[in-house]
Amino acid sequence: MNTFPNPIELSFELASSRCADLTPLVYQRLFNAHPETRAMFRSQGSELVMGSMLALTIESILDFAGERSGHFRLIACEAASHDAYGTPRELFIAFFAVIRDTLCELLGNEWSPSIAQAWDTLLAEIEAFAGIIA
Repeated sequence: MNTFPNPIELSFELASSRCADLTPLVYQRLFNAHPETRAMFRSQGSELVMGSMLALTIESILDFAGERSGHFRLIACEAASHDAYGTPRELFIAFFAVIRDTLCELLGNEWSPSIAQAWDTLLAEIEAFAGIIA
């Protein structure tokens, strides 16, 4: 059994050594890249929603990039749920790239070509997977 983390896991491990909570960084990047999303999080308690949503997304990403034991299916469920909220599918999928870009900036020189390639592949696979239920 491989004891080395895959590049996606490694990117999160490296980021966790630099930042205890990715939530503010991810959502600031999301709001900057997609200003229309700010209005989606204006209700009371939205900070808890953002933190919970990010934690579930990261769990799904790690499963999707790893064993695919089941947690990754949350991506398809949440894509459908966000459709019901009126969130464009492209914006739903863009959130994964926002996470990647946040990690890339946080890692700086430790963002290796293998991590970059793994994320490019992962994002393409997630887009295809989430698009299946469109």
